[in-house]
Amino acid sequence: VSWTRSREHCFFLMLIKFLFQVKQATNQIVMNCADIDIITASYAPEGDEEVHATGFNYQNEDEKVTLSFPSTLQKGTGTLKIDFVGELNDKMKGFYRSKYTTPTGDTRYAAVTQFEATDARRAFPCWDEPAIKATFDISLVVPKDRVALSNMNVIDRKPYPDDENLVEVKFARTPIMSTYLVAFVVGEYDFVEARSLDGVLVRVYTPVGKAEQGKFALEVAAKTLPFYKDYFNVPYPLPKIDLIAIADFAAGAMENWGLVTYRETALLIDPKNSCSSSRQWVALVVGHELAHQWFGNLVTMEWWTHLWLNEGFASWIEYLCVDHCFPEYDIWTQFVSADYTRAQELDALDNSHPIEVSVGHPSEVDEIFDAISYSKGASVIRMLHDYIGDEDFRKGMNLYLTKFQQKNAATEDLWESLEKASGKPIAAVMNTWTKQMGFPLIYVEAEQQEDDKVLKLVQKKFCASGPYTGEDFPMWMVPISICTSDDPTCAKMQILMDKPELTLVLKDIKPDQWVKLNLGTVGFYRTQYSPDMLESLIPAIRDLSLPPVDRLGLQNDLFSLARAGIISTVEVLKVMEAFVNEPNYTVWSDLSCNLGILSTLLSHTDFYEEIQVFVKDVFSPIGERLGWDPKPGEGHLDALLRGLVLGKLGKAGHKATLEEARRRFKDHVEGKHMLSADLRSPVYVTILKHGDSTALDTMLKLHKQADMQEEKNRIERVLGAISQPELIQKVLTFALSEEVRPQDTVSVIGGVAGGSKQGRKAAWKFVRDNWEELYNRYQGGFLISRLIKLTVDGFANDKMASEVKAFFESHPAPSAERTVQQCCENILLNAAWLKRDAENIHQYFLQRKAPPAMV
Repeated sequence: VSWTRSREHCFFLMLIKFLFQVKQATNQIVMNCADIDIITASYAPEGDEEVHATGFNYQNEDEKVTLSFPSTLQKGTGTLKIDFVGELNDKMKGFYRSKYTTPTGDTRYAAVTQFEATDARRAFPCWDEPAIKATFDISLVVPKDRVALSNMNVIDRKPYPDDENLVEVKFARTPIMSTYLVAFVVGEYDFVEARSLDGVLVRVYTPVGKAEQGKFALEVAAKTLPFYKDYFNVPYPLPKIDLIAIADFAAGAMENWGLVTYRETALLIDPKNSCSSSRQWVALVVGHELAHQWFGNLVTMEWWTHLWLNEGFASWIEYLCVDHCFPEYDIWTQFVSADYTRAQELDALDNSHPIEVSVGHPSEVDEIFDAISYSKGASVIRMLHDYIGDEDFRKGMNLYLTKFQQKNAATEDLWESLEKASGKPIAAVMNTWTKQMGFPLIYVEAEQQEDDKVLKLVQKKFCASGPYTGEDFPMWMVPISICTSDDPTCAKMQILMDKPELTLVLKDIKPDQWVKLNLGTVGFYRTQYSPDMLESLIPAIRDLSLPPVDRLGLQNDLFSLARAGIISTVEVLKVMEAFVNEPNYTVWSDLSCNLGILSTLLSHTDFYEEIQVFVKDVFSPIGERLGWDPKPGEGHLDALLRGLVLGKLGKAGHKATLEEARRRFKDHVEGKHMLSADLRSPVYVTILKHGDSTALDTMLKLHKQADMQEEKNRIERVLGAISQPELIQKVLTFALSEEVRPQDTVSVIGGVAGGSKQGRKAAWKFVRDNWEELYNRYQGGFLISRLIKLTVDGFANDKMASEVKAFFESHPAPSAERTVQQCCENILLNAAWLKRDAENIHQYFLQRKAPPAMV
């Protein structure tokens, strides 16, 4: 590879040689190819003369090219040679350019790759499917003052004969691998390095002058490689691994074998300016991508239908890895809030999809990089791991990786290995979770019979729109665990529910003892208790005898049942008030999230202020207990909780919080006393929510001055909190300016849509007015789906659902088709919820304020 540059465009020239076998005589070769101009192509059979192709027929719609030859290519091995030119594009896919600023303020470009799912074909013609594996010998011709990296280690670097400013860098041959995992990067970088305990060279590449910020990720990576080697009992197969921060990057990170690419915010940590949630995010993303080096790279899915195998597995084991490196993060409780409940929210929709989904055209692949593949995938693997037990699970994983290394596998292959290791009916159980969409609601009631409790369980599909009324009766094989107040952390009974109804007898349970299903919130189902069973659980929330993850699960189930109209929202609000003594960050985080959803819903009413009063009442006791400054002996979770609570109180207009935020912000801006990184988001959002044009200008100035992408993103995410219409417009215009990196525009617009009722309308109008530019920028990628979801999900009337549907019918976005359907469904569900419950909620808020009646 080498490249040339004109003022507006960057081009790369490439020569590629394929050694392959002609299995059937033909005079045509069909390959994947997109945005590439072939100059010449020829085929040379082994030991014979080369034949030049006489025609290149591009099928742009199918991203293919047909090379035609004047004579028949006979069976046997040979070499196909293609000379071609491509453009270093600005679309963050294929071989593209990434803009960065040097320490002296110059604007420059790095050349980087992002090939998953189907974009290797934008860098070179190839057979761009996961099952068509090959080895790759890569050489790059690059400016001599640039760093050049690829999947493997450098084996030769020599001056380029035609130009003394260039060098040719040659890399070792890769193992047999899929095209989507090939990578190369050329740019200016510093690095830090270490060797893992098992001798692998680990490097973290950072922007020039920021090597220090790579140390945290380096430490995590060096600990993680030996952890996975032990867990899988399979060594890491390459001599080195590089982790590199890329300025313009659409995803969070990409697991290219031996050269993992990251957004700067997913890799770089500044000890002084990075907040606790950023450290945790970096640890999780590093854990996720390194897991793929085995699960995805060494053994690859057969086809994109099995993408969930890659992503669901890595999204589960990243938590196992972080729990190993940082036990103080209580990361498995956070999993429930971050992944499990998120997946259930999406999977309750009629427009969800099964984990295993058939995929045809490339545009359909992008669409399945969603919460079902990642978060539901991870949740069912967590449930499976719990059902099998760790020892047999590891045995099964080793069987699978050993049997299929350097090959491809399907979901059934994993089940077979785990079945062999555990002796349990894995395929029968798991097919009910991966081949059909949705999950069950388990209704449970209890009857006391002398010293025993008799439980009756009924399973039905859980639907976001209310009780399931379908003709068919989908059924799941559900691993059920039951605990009691006797020992809330230990299962009194475990059973596989493999029919629609089940009656169980719990021995020696007294009438005053409570019973809870789904210990640890591990089973992927929701539970609806009979009123008296629920009543008996409420004191266990108040006195904290129920473990945090069970308190969270109980509250989240109730909130979802209310959203679906199965119970009243007022019932949930009453339960939320029982969390007054709650100390756990993740439980508060989930509670906060649900109150945020309710708050958005009620922004469509004239009693929006009432829910702000409720939020202040629920959050102020914990806010007072925590205060503003860390206390001796506090750790990671206290820092996260303080940020969450102060942000919630500040946004709701809690007087003391607002005053203190303003005081601290003034000191921060004047340089008297810098805000700690953990307090910046809550202070910034409070200042903007209750601020004017001066507040916005100050924030934009801080954004411009920020040297670290994390700080820029932190500001970008909260700008939408501003409430005056003309300032909202200013923020939206800023979103598309040069000041905001292309991948971050989405979070600025999303922040405006989520910030206020006026913001929601303005953001939707802005997206429609600028649709062409936004679509061209993100077309085909998942950022377009994210943009649509963030912009329209909060609407709550039938007319808006029709408007959104009509807009996307006349402005099609194929890779976001399902997202649009899901958003329209959500808008209609919000409208129904509002109609059903708004008046009751209003009455409840009024009654809370009323003085108690005199007797």
